Amino acid sequence: MSPHDADCPSIPLPWAAALLLALSVERVLALPEICIYCPGSMRNLSEVALYCKQTPGLMVHARCCLNQKGTILGLDLQNCSLKDPGPDFPQAHTAVIIDLQANPLKDDLANNFHGFTQLQTLILPTDVNCPGGINAWNTVTFYRDNQTCQGQRDVCNSTGDIEICPENGSCVHDGPGLLQCICADGFHGYKCMRQGSFSMLMFFGILGSTTLSISILLWGTQRRKAKAS
Repeated sequence: MSPHDADCPSIPLPWAAALLLALSVERVLALPEICIYCPGSMRNLSEVALYCKQTPGLMVHARCCLNQKGTILGLDLQNCSLKDPGPDFPQAHTAVIIDLQANPLKDDLANNFHGFTQLQTLILPTDVNCPGGINAWNTVTFYRDNQTCQGQRDVCNSTGDIEICPENGSCVHDGPGLLQCICADGFHGYKCMRQGSFSMLMFFGILGSTTLSISILLWGTQRRKAKAS
C-alpha cells in the first residue's frame, strides 16, 4: 500500500452503494409530485424527451424535463389512464411542452390550464379539444393517434374586442384562451369602477362583527335549549 493510499481510507462497497442509493432516493423525493404522478419514465423517443435532449441544460427525471433550477419545462403523462390531469397539474404551469395523449381525458380541459402561459406544444388524444379552442392556438394538427396544439396565442393581443376589460383595468393573458382583467392602481371592485384603496380595516371589521353576532346568537340558542331540557 502506498503512503497516498494510507491517507485516503477506502469506503466499503456496501456502504458506498447505500450512499448512492440514499442520494438517488433523495433526488426522487425532491421532484415535484406531478413528475412522479404516473408510474415509470417517459419514452426515449417521446416529443418531450426529444425536446429535453435537444435543449442544452435540461435533464429528464421521471416524467418531467427540468432545468438546472428544477423548473418544469416539459411534462410527459401519456398513457397514464388519466381522466383528468390531477390536482398536482398546476405544478407544471412553467412547461413549454406537455404530452397527454393515450389517456381517457374529459373533453373540456380549459380550466386545467390557468397560468400555463409558457405552453407552446400540447399533445392530446384525438377526441379531446385543444383548451381554449382552435382560436387559442396558431395551428392544430391531427394525426392518426393524437393531435397537437401548437403555438399558444395571447388572447389579450389576438382578440378584436377593445372592451374586453373595463376602462380602468388591463388584460393579462392567463393560459390557452384564458385571461384576467387586472384593475389599475387606485381602482378596485366590480369592473374596477371603485376608486381608492381597498379598506382592509373595514372589511375585517364587518367580518368580525358579523362572526361575533352569529356566535352570540348560537350561544343564546344553545343556552335556551339547555334550560328547557
